Amino acid sequence: MIFADTSVWIDYFNGVMAPHTEILDSALQNSRIVTGDLILIELLQGFRKDSEYRLAKNLMQCLEYRNMVGKEIALKTAQNFRILQSKGITIRKTIDMIIGTFCIESSLPLLHHDRDFDPMETHLGLKIINHK
Repeated sequence: MIFADTSVWIDYFNGVMAPHTEILDSALQNSRIVTGDLILIELLQGFRKDSEYRLAKNLMQCLEYRNMVGKEIALKTAQNFRILQSKGITIRKTIDMIIGTFCIESSLPLLHHDRDFDPMETHLGLKIINHK
């Protein structure tokens, strides 16, 4: 079971051929992929064409779904941000902190193409699917 960040889904739907999209393509055929509310929002709001939006929405609705944000994840996300900040690391987007914390707390390995997750792996124990 894996969790794919929006950065991977965007590349996948844009037809980018790269190791992270190849892993996602293989996982779609052979593994359970989990998605959640924040990924759906980030991904689906980016489509301009209705036909592409519907295609992506249909595919995403076939995946295992989890609510990602609640009180416990919110508190843990703030704590994780403060831990990284105390080490001189600032994550650019709060949503990435939430996604990383959600994956840590849910014991889900993350497939991503976004450098903001690297310090979470190093300092917070986020499990990453390596594609480099």
